[in-house]
Amino acid sequence: MEDLKKTCLHDRHVALGAQMSPFGGFDMPIQYKGIIEEHNAVREACGVFDVSHMGEVFVTGPQAEKFVNYIFTNDVAGLPDGGILYGMMMNYDGGVVDDLLVYKRGENNFLLVINASNIDKDVDWIKLQSASFDVTVDNVGENYGELAVQGPDAESVMEEVLGIHCKELVFYTFLESEYDGKHMIVSRTGYTGEDGFEIYADHDTIVRLWDILMESGKAAPCGLGCRDTLRFEVGLPLYGDELADDITPAEACLSMFVKLDKPEFIGRDVVARQKAEGAPRKLVGLEILDRAIARHGCEVLNDKDDVIGYVTTGYRGISVDKSIAAALIATPYAVKDSELKVRVRRKTFPARVTAKKFYKKSYKK
Repeated sequence: MEDLKKTCLHDRHVALGAQMSPFGGFDMPIQYKGIIEEHNAVREACGVFDVSHMGEVFVTGPQAEKFVNYIFTNDVAGLPDGGILYGMMMNYDGGVVDDLLVYKRGENNFLLVINASNIDKDVDWIKLQSASFDVTVDNVGENYGELAVQGPDAESVMEEVLGIHCKELVFYTFLESEYDGKHMIVSRTGYTGEDGFEIYADHDTIVRLWDILMESGKAAPCGLGCRDTLRFEVGLPLYGDELADDITPAEACLSMFVKLDKPEFIGRDVVARQKAEGAPRKLVGLEILDRAIARHGCEVLNDKDDVIGYVTTGYRGISVDKSIAAALIATPYAVKDSELKVRVRRKTFPARVTAKKFYKKSYKK
């Protein structure tokens, strides 16, 4: 097996006794004290995640804006400097190559933040598509570490503990500055349903910031376990579960991030057709009317026991205390309050179609 990559904080995780596991080609912390405790720390106060495994790609050059708009579903034309957009890269069949964030650093100057498990695939795809554009594509991920500081206390922790001025940032914006003379990017997005910030900097700076946070006791170290439970409860997708090469944005109910009124872009016609005619499948929430937990891949059945889809993610909700799941099912059954079944270890359990957002809490800004 290929050796796992390590983030710049790997030694810190091991020293804290984190449970480590492979994720996206990296040896990553799954939990420290426990998923429930870490989940609640983010919901109630502040948690910090090592997300240095994420990929970073700079796209620059005279046709950078035109190129990014060609490979990206959202519309970066008119995006102000310091603005961020969420969207997807699609393949020619309308499936999702990856979902990502695009940061506009300046005119024809963009940062693409991509998923760890897709870095090599994404970079190859971006470079392949860039051949007919006057752009430069730089995979700079190995130069950066990244922290995600999340929770209702995130702003005060950033300001008071780290001394990073971020109050003026509104949701989905970023700034570039320095920390002790080192370049730093600070954004306000989040993947937890709470207020949150991301810090991109060189490895030494990220380690230093992590150490300050740990010494302060104001931010709990959090692993990928609760990152998944947090994002799932608020209906945010994970690539490989709710999104994949054979799942379209329309099927994933993410069409609002596909701007059909902009110039031609990869996959446009497929989504346009599915928005007009209806997608064959649709992602829904399920409340399982039992304590059974339906994991990824569990079959979803109709009242005749026909298989109509499968579970993409499932947990016993931590903030909502229910057995809940997201599922990709045949569109005729994707109607709120429809009564279905899920098969878990050869047994079937009743389930009800719900919204995908199980836990609702407003962002601060």
